[in-house]
Amino acid sequence: MRATLMYGAGDVRVEDVPDPEIQQPTDAVVRVLRSCICGSDLWPYGSMPQARHGERMGHEFLGVVEDTGSDVSQLKRGDLVVAPFVWSDNTCDFCREGLHTSCRHGGLWARGGIDGGQGEAVRVPQAQGTLVKLPVAEDSDLLPSLLTLSDVFCTGHHCAVTAGVDERTTVTVVGDGAVGLSAVLAAKRLGAERIILMGRHKDRTDLGRDFGATDIVAERGEEGIERVRELTGGDGTHTVLECVGTLPALQMSIGAVRAGGTISRVGAPQYPEVPLGFPEFLNNITLTGGVAPARAYIGELLPDVLEGRIQPGRVFDRTVGLDGVPDGYRAMAGREALKVIVQP
Repeated sequence: MRATLMYGAGDVRVEDVPDPEIQQPTDAVVRVLRSCICGSDLWPYGSMPQARHGERMGHEFLGVVEDTGSDVSQLKRGDLVVAPFVWSDNTCDFCREGLHTSCRHGGLWARGGIDGGQGEAVRVPQAQGTLVKLPVAEDSDLLPSLLTLSDVFCTGHHCAVTAGVDERTTVTVVGDGAVGLSAVLAAKRLGAERIILMGRHKDRTDLGRDFGATDIVAERGEEGIERVRELTGGDGTHTVLECVGTLPALQMSIGAVRAGGTISRVGAPQYPEVPLGFPEFLNNITLTGGVAPARAYIGELLPDVLEGRIQPGRVFDRTVGLDGVPDGYRAMAGREALKVIVQP
């Protein structure tokens, strides 16, 4: 089969790799119908040292079950399924607590000999605990929105949930990428009436308004902080959803949060230390967030997608085949595309 490999910064290739096969009784093999490129994939795309052997890529996919191991009793050939971006058994103590990202028997796609999602098929470990069946046909128009349950919309939802967003909280979202826009949609879904989106790309912020943003702040740094405070009577917002992962984004979040407020960060952090000193201590600022346990959220979010109450798939603005994946990376890295969906 063919799959995506990254050999170094800017060097993404589609090559032949071994066909996935059942190796453990808990495995399944899934034929990929849709995958996508994640914003977090752009970090190695911009900085990965050149390597002799490429690394498999992709952690967001949905597809059709082609084969199952002997211990997989709740899935069968032909089932349409979505895979969270971390595989897990869904039975260990961490999973039962809703923290599937810390599963004692789980792991990451495209690591340790596990297939990546940006390919034609995937061997899925712990298939019964990982995969969620979808009650739609292979040609459903809902596939893009259902694919967001693999990662991006669940990540935005996690950001809003851990921040404590509800109908009583004001919200600032830092970042107008796919995760930031998903966070806007998640905050609106949870009842927030005032959502300030910090972003400066009009096509993206226009979508943010469609998703529920009430105000747009294009300024950055101290000017951006000052603008948020102007919009909130000098106080800042109860919650700030940091969806970028850079130190300047976190610093803006700290500046925009209200005394007693909460910052949730879900952008993969590209900094080693968090600048929370005495002023933040004095103001009782809470910092939370982390990697989203998507498997814990899919059951809650799926009905809203199936019934059309939300359309998180609107974050996809370009579709490529597998041969077009390298161009998809270039387009996202160059801000020519918001999020690229892959149709093998």
